[in-house]
Amino acid sequence: MDYYSEFGVGLSLSHSLSLPLSLSLSLFLSLTLSLSLCLSLSLSLSLSLSLCLSPSVSLSLSISHSLSLPLSLSLSLFLSLSLSLSPSKYKDQEKSVRLEEVDGAKLVKTVAENMEEIFRRKAEATRRLVEAAEEAHLQHEENPDLQYEYFNAVLINEVDEDGNSVELGGEFILEPNDHFNNLSVNLSLSVVQVPTNMYNKDPDIVNGVYWSEALNKVFVDNFERDPSLIWQYFGSAKGFFRQYPGVKWHPDEHGVISFDCRNRKWYIQAATSPKDVVILVDVSGSMKGLRLTIARQTVSSILDTLGDDDFFNIIAYNQEIHYVEPCLNGTLVQADRTNKDHFREHLDKLFAKGIGLLGEALAEAFTILNEFNQAGRGSVCSRAIMLVTDGATKMYDDVFAKYNWPERKVRIFPYLIGRESAFADNLKWMACTNKGYFSQISTLADVQENVMRYLHVMSRPKVIDHEHDTVWTEAYVDSAVSPHYAACLYRRALSKNQGILLGVAGTDIPIQELMKTVPKHKLGIHGYVFAITNNGYILMHPDLRPLYQEGQKRRKAHYSSVDLSEVEWEDTDDFLRTAMVNRKTGTFSMEVKRTVDKGKRVLSMHNDYYFTDIKGTPFSVGVALSRGHGKYFFKGNVSLEAGEFISPLISLTLLTYCNTDEHHEHRYLTQIQAIRLYLTGRKPHLKCDRELIQQVLFDAVVTAPLEAYWTGLALNKSENPDKGVEIAFLGTRTGLSRTNLFVAPEQDLLTAEDNEGVFNADHFPLWYKRAAEQVPGTFVYSIPFSSGRTQEHIFEDAFSVGIQMKLDFFQRKFWTATKVLPDISLNVCVSAERAQRRTMMVPCDTEYPAFVSERTIKETTGSIECEGCMRTFVIQQIPSSNLFMVVVENKCDCSSFYRLCVPITFNPLAHNESLKCERLKFQKDRKRPDSCHPFHPEVHILP
Repeated sequence: MDYYSEFGVGLSLSHSLSLPLSLSLSLFLSLTLSLSLCLSLSLSLSLSLSLCLSPSVSLSLSISHSLSLPLSLSLSLFLSLSLSLSPSKYKDQEKSVRLEEVDGAKLVKTVAENMEEIFRRKAEATRRLVEAAEEAHLQHEENPDLQYEYFNAVLINEVDEDGNSVELGGEFILEPNDHFNNLSVNLSLSVVQVPTNMYNKDPDIVNGVYWSEALNKVFVDNFERDPSLIWQYFGSAKGFFRQYPGVKWHPDEHGVISFDCRNRKWYIQAATSPKDVVILVDVSGSMKGLRLTIARQTVSSILDTLGDDDFFNIIAYNQEIHYVEPCLNGTLVQADRTNKDHFREHLDKLFAKGIGLLGEALAEAFTILNEFNQAGRGSVCSRAIMLVTDGATKMYDDVFAKYNWPERKVRIFPYLIGRESAFADNLKWMACTNKGYFSQISTLADVQENVMRYLHVMSRPKVIDHEHDTVWTEAYVDSAVSPHYAACLYRRALSKNQGILLGVAGTDIPIQELMKTVPKHKLGIHGYVFAITNNGYILMHPDLRPLYQEGQKRRKAHYSSVDLSEVEWEDTDDFLRTAMVNRKTGTFSMEVKRTVDKGKRVLSMHNDYYFTDIKGTPFSVGVALSRGHGKYFFKGNVSLEAGEFISPLISLTLLTYCNTDEHHEHRYLTQIQAIRLYLTGRKPHLKCDRELIQQVLFDAVVTAPLEAYWTGLALNKSENPDKGVEIAFLGTRTGLSRTNLFVAPEQDLLTAEDNEGVFNADHFPLWYKRAAEQVPGTFVYSIPFSSGRTQEHIFEDAFSVGIQMKLDFFQRKFWTATKVLPDISLNVCVSAERAQRRTMMVPCDTEYPAFVSERTIKETTGSIECEGCMRTFVIQQIPSSNLFMVVVENKCDCSSFYRLCVPITFNPLAHNESLKCERLKFQKDRKRPDSCHPFHPEVHILP
């Protein structure tokens, strides 16, 4: 016995509005279609659909007590979907359609395991680089006279006036590669970048570049093993940077390249352990002029070397002690970008006078560091005092004996400012007896190179302990938003206690690759996955917007340190953030407000959060599921033979149905091509999501009859061209899209430049979301601000369908309908939802006007008084839509009144210094890195 059904939807609207003066108005639009359909289908979990439809017969449709469509609507839209199933093609067990609830706890565990596997593969690739680099250096003998031509990243393919390749340039083959954001790269070789302030042929640079050529083979091998890898690199302690694949570097608008790998967070975090630092700045009278300028730059450069796991404070001293930020007297603050920028602003306020009493400043610094450490605050790891001065008249051994000896757990790093060396011996003694390092800075050009030297000293305990700690950074913006993975290398030597850092090897991991592990079809329309670091900063979140505008390269100042509490702000007790920072597994629920349409529309919903840690990393991941949109989904079983329903009229989204990055031979396959190969079994190594493919095939089978239906409409339209409809479209939760083009539109909703109209790996289209937000079974009318078109959508739990029509067509029908009104002074218009205006502030972003419609209010009246005249109006909801009918008397001319309206102004709030100070002092929960190497008893100072 054949199982046969047809699914048809027909909507027609006819509504009478009660208007003042006992008027009534009816609107009629029609898109003609004759149909005679009948369906009766029972589904599990209290899901039922029943309808029987013939021409001019009413329709009723209900799904789980939430969807009701009466045939009494004011606008007409007819859509038809047919499904014919037969045992001759499908087995009996493949007929079932069931409603399943998403298991959030299971889902977040799966996402965490998938991400863990990605991080593990990247860590293995980096470890291979570390081992190869250390072996290559061990086999190399330093040669100060070595001459070696290498590919300099800035000079490759450059020629002189005679057309000859410049020195360290040469011909370097580059080809565009979409895996590397369409940059022209060389997949066989790496390139070397040398900082602008260093000599390209310095013997240390040439020797380092020579032995590190051995990494080229490992770079290529890593990429063959894991084709999802992007940039791999080695940052040398000598300053050069080797990058694979090879790519040409271009100077900025000022003609320079300021990049120095040793200043990057991934290098600093991999090379050193977390640290507490107090910076002492001499502001006595002898520091006036250029010396104070160099001192400010030195302090600023030290701040550049501090990361989110470090803590610091700055003290200026002469005959008295002055905290650069008085509010932070006797404490340390986290070295995040906000705090560092705040202290930089205060550096400009320093001025030199009086005499310098270094002993009291040292005692204050030791006291802060020791108290913080004993209280278990700060990094609870390495400690250091940075001394920026033009000299010291004595050794202050009594201070060191009292606070630091014999353990010497606080290192001293003196920076002598100026060319004079009269007091250099005292400062050298301080450094050597406290396991630090002495540097002299004579000019501004010397600052960066001399500041960086302390990092190599701080790295020695880790190197001597033979630890290759893995370090993961927060997300950063380069060609894509990515976190870094890095590991340090050390020099193998016979004298163990010399422990010299060779450099840091690392790789980038695009956030987009992590997003591919997310089963978006199970999250629902407003569901999402997010991840945070051990400091509570966002690694990935739909509300993380690192750029001021999509498509632009201008980054926001603090995009890499956006705290979870800034986007999940409804969690006022920080329960979710605290649990995730502490790497716990659990659940949490709360009422939230979310925005769509770039902040123009505000939604209230209830979110359920599920979270857990990602093993082997400092990250935690969470899944947010919105009740009502995402907790349940249809699941239908079809045979994989249904792949024949994947037709040219179907498009699939950026969801990952098959992993085409894992093998080079699959890289250029589209998702549809990959699915077909997977179904045929001709590519056994092609990994695909079988469950997702089955669901998208089910959607393809169910929606297949639309092609014939739309073809019939197109033929009908050719006979009656003035129908107004340009595009018909459908989208499903699994990312399947069907479209039919009736006429070529001037602007296509589905290919919007800002990607709001298309399915993406991390969001549903705006039209899909808005249809879902609307009361089930009703229409959504949308008029883009920049075009003269309107879109109609109707939503059902499994999919969203709609049409795009010309606005002038809609307007003509409307004004034709209003001609039935008597000849009186009334203005009539139809407006989309904009009933109640609120202002929504997006932190560190843009202010948008937000409009919220109160759907429980069906009708309201009012009046406007202007120039002694009362102008009355009536506003009514148009049922089964997001539209409002507005009727306004026009017997009053209020145009001059509107011109005289005073614009709204906002007065600035009074500045509250005490609140600002409390914010600086307040430290949110954070989890310290597991690895710490503060000191080693065998460390001694190298010359």
